[in-house]
Amino acid sequence: MTNRIASVERNTLETKISVSIDLDGTGKAKFDTGVPFLEHMLDQIARHGLIDMDIVCKGDLQIDDHHTVEDVGITLGKAFAQALGDKKGLFRYGHAYVPLDEALSRVVVDFSGRPGLHYEVEFKRAMIGSFDVDLFREFFQGFVNHAGVSLHIDNLKGINAHHVAETVFKAMGRAVRMAMTEDPRMAGIMPSTKGVL
Repeated sequence: MTNRIASVERNTLETKISVSIDLDGTGKAKFDTGVPFLEHMLDQIARHGLIDMDIVCKGDLQIDDHHTVEDVGITLGKAFAQALGDKKGLFRYGHAYVPLDEALSRVVVDFSGRPGLHYEVEFKRAMIGSFDVDLFREFFQGFVNHAGVSLHIDNLKGINAHHVAETVFKAMGRAVRMAMTEDPRMAGIMPSTKGVL
């Protein structure tokens, strides 16, 4: 197995971001984004995906959290694309159902090389603490556009907004973990009839 690690920097007038990941880690994570609830959600991806993550972002939070959340998604997506390389030998597809009390979400991912987001998550309130729940879609859109994945996210049940969000991000970690696992029967083989992903 090759080392599936990546470090990516992205600097704009709105944000300055560095992301380092190890896709074959143990779920250790360090975050410094200035957006605590985003960090709590990223920790779910790291822990349940067994991905080591170190993410630092200095963004224009005096305006709002939008640029930081979206740009972290973009940069994390770029890091995934870099770390996965040519994707030979991967399972490629992954899925997970994750419950938390009354909430239940499903995430299905395909490392297809083609960005696509299907996002059906309705929250009973607009804010979780000071975090605007509309920003979750922006995070995932940025991620899929730059990771080159097809991502289906569906919240099936849920009342508590925190529970709903947490099930989505835990399921994301689990689905990604399944999809990026190396299949011993596919060693060195591209998981596509096109011959490229």
